[in-house]
Amino acid sequence: MATAERLLGRHAEREQVRALIGQARNGRGGALLLTGEPGIGKTTLLDATTSDPAGMRLLRVDGFEAESMIPFAGVQRLAIPLRRHLSELPESHRHALRVAAGVEQGDPPDRFLVGLGVLGLLGAAGETEPVLCVVDDAHLLDPESLDVLGLVARRLEAESVALVLAARDAAPVAAQLAGVPALRLAGLESEWATRLLSASLAEPIDPAAAAQVIAATGGNPLALVDLAGELSVRRLTEASLADEPLPIGHHLETLYLRRIRHLSADLQTWLLIAAADSTGNLDLIRAAGQFWGLPGDPVEEAESADLVELGPTITFRHPLVRSAAYNAVQGSQRRRAHRALSEAADHLGLVEVEAWHAAKATLGTDPDVADRLERVADAAGRRGGLASRARVLAQASALTPPGRTRYARLVDAADAALASGAAQLAKTYLDDVDEDALDAVTRGRLIWTRASISLFTADPALMEAGATMLSAAECLHGHDVALEQDALIKAFEYTLPAERMARGLTLSELGARLRKGADLREGTAATILRGLGAHILLPYDQAVPVMRAAVDAILGLDPARLLRYGATSVALTTALWDARARRECLERTAAAARDAGALQLLDTTLWTMSLAELSGGTPRQAHQYIEQVRELRRAIGYDAEHVINVALLAWAEAPRPQVEMIAEGAGSMGFGGVQSAGHAALAVRDLADADYEQAYRRLKPLVDDPFLQVTPLELPDFVEAACRSERSGEAWAHVRHLEALAAANGSPWTVGVAHRSRALVEEDAEPHHRAAVDALAAGDVPIELARAHLLYGEWLRRARRRREAREQLHLALGLFERGQAPAFARRARAELTAIGDQTAQAGARDPLDLTPQQLTVARLAATGHTNAEIGSTMFLSPNTVDYHLRNVFHKLGISSRRQLADRLDGTD
Repeated sequence: MATAERLLGRHAEREQVRALIGQARNGRGGALLLTGEPGIGKTTLLDATTSDPAGMRLLRVDGFEAESMIPFAGVQRLAIPLRRHLSELPESHRHALRVAAGVEQGDPPDRFLVGLGVLGLLGAAGETEPVLCVVDDAHLLDPESLDVLGLVARRLEAESVALVLAARDAAPVAAQLAGVPALRLAGLESEWATRLLSASLAEPIDPAAAAQVIAATGGNPLALVDLAGELSVRRLTEASLADEPLPIGHHLETLYLRRIRHLSADLQTWLLIAAADSTGNLDLIRAAGQFWGLPGDPVEEAESADLVELGPTITFRHPLVRSAAYNAVQGSQRRRAHRALSEAADHLGLVEVEAWHAAKATLGTDPDVADRLERVADAAGRRGGLASRARVLAQASALTPPGRTRYARLVDAADAALASGAAQLAKTYLDDVDEDALDAVTRGRLIWTRASISLFTADPALMEAGATMLSAAECLHGHDVALEQDALIKAFEYTLPAERMARGLTLSELGARLRKGADLREGTAATILRGLGAHILLPYDQAVPVMRAAVDAILGLDPARLLRYGATSVALTTALWDARARRECLERTAAAARDAGALQLLDTTLWTMSLAELSGGTPRQAHQYIEQVRELRRAIGYDAEHVINVALLAWAEAPRPQVEMIAEGAGSMGFGGVQSAGHAALAVRDLADADYEQAYRRLKPLVDDPFLQVTPLELPDFVEAACRSERSGEAWAHVRHLEALAAANGSPWTVGVAHRSRALVEEDAEPHHRAAVDALAAGDVPIELARAHLLYGEWLRRARRRREAREQLHLALGLFERGQAPAFARRARAELTAIGDQTAQAGARDPLDLTPQQLTVARLAATGHTNAEIGSTMFLSPNTVDYHLRNVFHKLGISSRRQLADRLDGTD
């Protein structure tokens, strides 16, 4: 049936695709996913709207089942015509693409780093002429290619590139392409379906019978055309009046099967081989036919039978034709076809394809085939194909006789699945492992993976994750020192999310095991372990130099090792009250993760940075980091709108019941750290609102049950709450504690808050107020400095020194406004009003009319980042960054980045 007839009634769908293509011609890129059941017309719509895009470069890629275990296979075919643009990419993106393609050695690249490289390639190609990328049968692509295309589709904005994908309705596709605009094709409307059916029949059909046929087929174009080709008008009319269902779906497949069984035996065998192959590789199919022993090459006969179409590859007329050809024979014949294809692939040097067909040809277990699959999995891992590695290793395990090797392969598969983000799949693999059959090292790795899964999935078992990691370390003891030391560091890290809710170990037990692990072998890991052990076990003055040595070791790491150890820095730098070192460690870790495309680690690091900024930084910066988390999650197709930092919500004056509910919800899931952070932040807000009694009640349980580096940061707030709620007696001990901490670490931050706290309990407060301001001004802790100015200004007002009070309060107000601490800003304004100063009223400047994405771009540009750096941070192309900046400049009525910095200062 002609394309025009098959597209009857698809006007709206055609216009939507053409509109997308038109946008790309005008420099506004975008993507569209076409979905629907088999035969609904996805490929026909693609062909009709994209086959001859005037003035555009057409790139077309189809998915093939046999390539689904070859990582980045689909992306590689897409990128080959764009190779000349590789030189225009950053080196990290070029290297990632080459390693993923298997043409260069290097550390396995993250699939999303490869995605950024492909986005850059397409953007560069679009600078020469607009590009149209068409991907059919996307559900058959390898998972890495699907992830890459998903990222590209979500980030196309200001490139002259249109991406159109077509896929069957399938849950995995929906998950990997989440966030991509989708158009689900339904059956033809009744009028157009009638026209199509009538045009496909040799004689007229009764309208009532036609309506029944159309209702039964759901207007599926292929079903209508093929029924017309198989059944006469009389039979269709009779079927419409009978109780039996019309032959659609599986029944339609039987029609194709009937046609196939009328063909010659050799042609049926050839179609079986072609169906078993799925790639349409004509050379492979011909070679497999020879290995089978077919006397000739019936390609043209197959085409004449209207079952396949010949081009650069062989394409079945419809998936149901392929299914009919494959299922027309018994299992033994199908396995023989795969065996012939395996031999042919080996002859042609197609290693992955050979292993895939060898596995399909195997009944039961076969250690030799399993070994070949493992080699394919290892090759996939070297190219960054973790999802493919997991799937192939699981398949290798299934072909391995029961025993140590079988279950070790499942553990390896679980590791790879978890690293690719498929935590539930990893858990499924581990559930099939017989732990008694494992050696000690593999058992340790299994336990490690289980602990990691509990954190990834927010399973209540995360409360025991630290203890679980100690068990993993015990399994590794005496077998793998490096892995044991890393497991011990993870045991500390995995204890932090639960905080006081941690189960299965005490902090003293953890500290002792960390200190013991440090003595196993000298090196960076040992230095970090000593620092962590000292943090837990030693008196603070003795712990400081050991912790400082660990921080210095982390600061000296190269980016690759920062990916492993950078996250540990937050506990040590916080314990040292070293905001600058904390910021440097975390920013360098985030940069290393971004450059490596390690987006799961980047997500965690940015989240940690947001939380850290609320102690020693500013809510404004915390908010910026959360926005970067949202941008990252939009890029990779995760939920971005429900990204919440509960402590930041408290600072941003969200309703208290809402903050409390979220904090308690986190606690019920085992995230004790999130729960306590939420309560502590609400207490700070209570202080800002002068509700000192409530602040005291929130902080008292936290201070009475101290937890490592967290509680000391809460002591200045507790001192203020206790003093202002007439409990100064309770404050004295904590003031002395803060002074002892300051004497030991010498941090301007600690010195400042110690003096600020001393000023609240001393009669002669002014020297301590001044010392607090001086120390905190040198500590790069803006909100802490603002609070020192505020308390000093309040003290001066009560001492009736209005001019000096006004100066301190204005300094505090400016810092609070720039740092986005509205509750404290309101308190500062109230103090100014009390001395008759009306110059600092809320809302004096207009809010910025920018989208969150534009605001993030603007902030980064205002701080000196280039377009390329902003693009790397936000997973956008430089073209898209430039587009957003031009919109920002237009909205704000400015023309330079210098003006942008002035305009943003204190207004956003």
